[in-house]
Amino acid sequence: MSRPSDHYDSAPAQAADAQIVQPKLGLTGWLRWFWRQLTSMRTALFLLLMLAIAAIPGSLVPQRSSDPNGVTQYFTDNPDLAPMLDKIQAFDVYSSAWFSAIYILLFVSLIGCVIPRTKHHFLALRAKPPVTPARLARLAGFTVRTAPAGTDASAAIGSARALLKSSGYRTVLFDDTRAGTTFSVSAERGYLRETGNLVFHFALVGILITVGFGGGYGFSGQRVIVEGQTFVNTLLAYDSFNPGRFFDSDSLDPYKLTLDDFAVEYEQMNLKAYGQPVDFTASVTVTDEEAKETEGEVKVNGPLRTGGTDIFLLGNGYAPTITVKDPSGTAVFTDSVPFLPQDANLTSLGVVKVPDGLAEQLGMIGFFYPTQADTQSGAFFSSFPDLEYPVLTLRVYTGDLGLDAGVPTSVYSLNTDEMTPLTGGATGVESLELMPGETVDLPNGLGTVTFDNASPNAAANDFSTSVPRFASFDVHRDPTQGWVLLFAMAALFGLLTGLFVPRRRVWVKAVDQTDGTVRLEYAGLARGDDPALEAAVADLADRHSAQFNPIQVVDPTPKPT
Repeated sequence: MSRPSDHYDSAPAQAADAQIVQPKLGLTGWLRWFWRQLTSMRTALFLLLMLAIAAIPGSLVPQRSSDPNGVTQYFTDNPDLAPMLDKIQAFDVYSSAWFSAIYILLFVSLIGCVIPRTKHHFLALRAKPPVTPARLARLAGFTVRTAPAGTDASAAIGSARALLKSSGYRTVLFDDTRAGTTFSVSAERGYLRETGNLVFHFALVGILITVGFGGGYGFSGQRVIVEGQTFVNTLLAYDSFNPGRFFDSDSLDPYKLTLDDFAVEYEQMNLKAYGQPVDFTASVTVTDEEAKETEGEVKVNGPLRTGGTDIFLLGNGYAPTITVKDPSGTAVFTDSVPFLPQDANLTSLGVVKVPDGLAEQLGMIGFFYPTQADTQSGAFFSSFPDLEYPVLTLRVYTGDLGLDAGVPTSVYSLNTDEMTPLTGGATGVESLELMPGETVDLPNGLGTVTFDNASPNAAANDFSTSVPRFASFDVHRDPTQGWVLLFAMAALFGLLTGLFVPRRRVWVKAVDQTDGTVRLEYAGLARGDDPALEAAVADLADRHSAQFNPIQVVDPTPKPT
């Protein structure tokens, strides 16, 4: 209803053609508006969705932090696309500028959203339950009981208050004598729900902070170790190393890791899964700075914790031991060379580079077949991943290996553009073919190459230990993972509390009647959906009215006149 035109605080009538002009916000006004938009729950949810979307490229292309060799291979396989992706930091998604921007905005939004809610919740916890409404019949679960004559209304409300307190309600008593003698109790519970919501959001903020610190002070490094070899925890010993922004090399704990044995179990009973790996176990020995040796195991999803780092098992394969000798019989190269698996049956590819000791620089591209078989066309393949009939084939090249140009090259690739092939392909000379323990001559009288047998004393045709295995380890350090676990558990607790704790208010009113009886009214009100509210009010009425005998149940539904 509008005020009369002569009301003392009414604004003067405006002309018909007058327009309302809003004042300019100014810099402060715009900043306040931006802050309110940023700290709204809607914006926080939107930024959380954006963060999830921004993380998708990290699963589509390899990341330098976890798979540097994969990034190198991606550049080789996609020479046109890879540089474009690198410009938008697609290979460093989680440390990119755009991902960090979303991350920081989400952090600020959560802080700005949670702090005002915390203040409001704290004040609500200290406030008393609201006054009993005058008309409880309008609320959910409205129930009426009539206590017998002689019942004290005040005592009835006192017993109702005791029942509510035992059920976890906060209570306050009211009395109203304006229309007869009326006593009531107002009760509320479920503030733990909002507490859980706040704990959940604070835990998210805690996770964001700790993950940020963990990424800044931690590191991730990869190393390939052949059976019998030892890795020392120093920067130079890693094949690839990705430190955090604030990483200090002096923080590396000194220890040595020796790969004693790498065992693999394959399925051989189920023909539908024949040859599938069942279990991987890397048996290792860790030597600390005090020369104390400790044996341990690294398994898939079973990392080894030592020296402040977690050691994960990434991959495995075979590392044939190859020896190259010059024409006089002097060894110029001998090493166990990791061959990278190309399929499930571990057909593997490897590269051997011999820069010195021969008349020319020598390069060999090799294929290793743990259980060699061939197709009708004569092409070799491996029919089983274990060592049943191991065969090594080598393509030989001579020329410049590219090692003297000062440009880093991958040990797993050989650029043959400037080299001369001596075997395989269009040369008309078959590739060198060896089994463990065999030696063949290199073309052009360059010398010999031997496929060394790691177990020369084994029985004939027993190749089970003839070729050493290698394991690829990821050494990861995160100084905040304990805090991340703590905050994750707090977030889970807050989420469950927010989902399963109902927020409700309940009132009980006692009104003295003219015939000496007492009318007891019960009703409730929920904040949000609470399908159990009416049942809770009915249960309260039953338990409370059971204290008065006899009790009369009154139908609260109005009767037509």
